[in-house]
Amino acid sequence: MQDAGGAVWVRGADELRALVGRDLGPSEWFEVTQEVVDAFGRAVADWHWAHYDPARAVRGPLGGPIGHAHLTLSLVPHLRKSLVAFATGECMFYGYNRVRFPTAVPVGALVRMRGTVAQVDEVGGADQLTLDLRVAIEGHDRPACVAQAIWRHYDFEAPG
Repeated sequence: MQDAGGAVWVRGADELRALVGRDLGPSEWFEVTQEVVDAFGRAVADWHWAHYDPARAVRGPLGGPIGHAHLTLSLVPHLRKSLVAFATGECMFYGYNRVRFPTAVPVGALVRMRGTVAQVDEVGGADQLTLDLRVAIEGHDRPACVAQAIWRHYDFEAPG
């Protein structure tokens, strides 16, 4: 196991299991720009004014446009790469056990993620990694998202 550029690099199942209980992160910062929010809205056909209409959103209850909650959630796989990475094989996202969005992410905010390795299990030929995650917003006390996410690491290389 080796820390490199913030991420913990894992070289096998034993090293992965040794991470149980370990705090990881923070990830790199990610800026939630209006362009990112608009692109996400187009991709999922969510055109609520709180996301895409800054002039109207500034008069709303949150004082400006916000990113979609599911946009924040969609950043989790990207941000995980700077928490834990694998020297061999393939890591594939499996799902969530629970997800909450305590604070909306204002457009223009920076977010980053920290995680704690909750458990590692052998499941169907893979090592299943369960992480308790917190997505923070720069300058805010409450997190944007708390979730328990699951990945499966397979000891094979993806076909080229």
